[in-house]
Amino acid sequence: MTSAVNNLTEQAEFQKNYQALLRHYGLEGQKIQTGQPNENGDIEQRHYRLQRALEQALLLRGSRDFASVEEYRSFLDRLFAQLNSGRRARLAEEMALLQPLPDRRLESAKRVRVRVNSGSLIAVERNSYSVNSRLIGEIVEARVYSGHLEIWYGGQKVDQFARQRGRTNYRVDYRHIIDWLGRKPGESANYRYREHLFPSSRFRMAYDLLQKRMPNRCDRRYLEILNMAAKEGEARVEDALRLLLVSERGKQTITDKEAFEQFLARCEQVPAISDVSIPEVSLASFDQLLSSGVCSEPRCRCKSGANAEPEVSAPAHGPTML
Repeated sequence: MTSAVNNLTEQAEFQKNYQALLRHYGLEGQKIQTGQPNENGDIEQRHYRLQRALEQALLLRGSRDFASVEEYRSFLDRLFAQLNSGRRARLAEEMALLQPLPDRRLESAKRVRVRVNSGSLIAVERNSYSVNSRLIGEIVEARVYSGHLEIWYGGQKVDQFARQRGRTNYRVDYRHIIDWLGRKPGESANYRYREHLFPSSRFRMAYDLLQKRMPNRCDRRYLEILNMAAKEGEARVEDALRLLLVSERGKQTITDKEAFEQFLARCEQVPAISDVSIPEVSLASFDQLLSSGVCSEPRCRCKSGANAEPEVSAPAHGPTML
């Protein structure tokens, strides 16, 4: 695999990270011939069988949707336990002959030292991430894990966020750059990653409203709202916008900085979007209904409950066809 072997050279040398893995566990790596996957193909066959078993397990589950990553990991753990149940005896034989593990585990993070550019961005693994604008021009250490990224500066972790997949992707948090944009409000209209300045659809609706009613000060006023979201809480500001966007008076409040701040101060607890209360149904009531032998349905003509046969009245004329 290209993650282990560098195929761009004639000798197909191992990658540096894979060499570090071999050194850590005291192993010696072996390579197969180019274009000969049948040599030492145990891993390829096991990988294929695992993929097929996973596909079958998902089909039996009936859905590929998982509520969280932890739920998916739990699903995989149960699958692995099932697949490995028949190998425990042979594994015990192998473990008796294995050497002890190293004193410390191999670090699972890749460390990259990068400089924060003038846009408060860093480039890691061909993807870009925003950091706090106070770090512009500084060198930070990015610790790249399989699912997330940690930003370290001065020996302390200053931020952590999900890792981007693929290439040339961007992860821009408006909280990192709001102070930087606030000093240059006129440049926000031409900001390259402008779509990241709208954390939700209501912020976009508020910006469109400002652009329509005060086009000359639209960007400055919107940055003020965005700054309040960063300082006071995004959910709180979004709830205030939700209440104000439904009326003409509320829309006027959005355009006025002082009026909006006063409204936000009064809204300690904004009502929910919808207040629907459905009482919980006790399943014991159904057992009571069936055991009592009395049907509570007013339109039902049965006399002795759900198990009774309803009355059948013969037609006035003609024979009854059964």
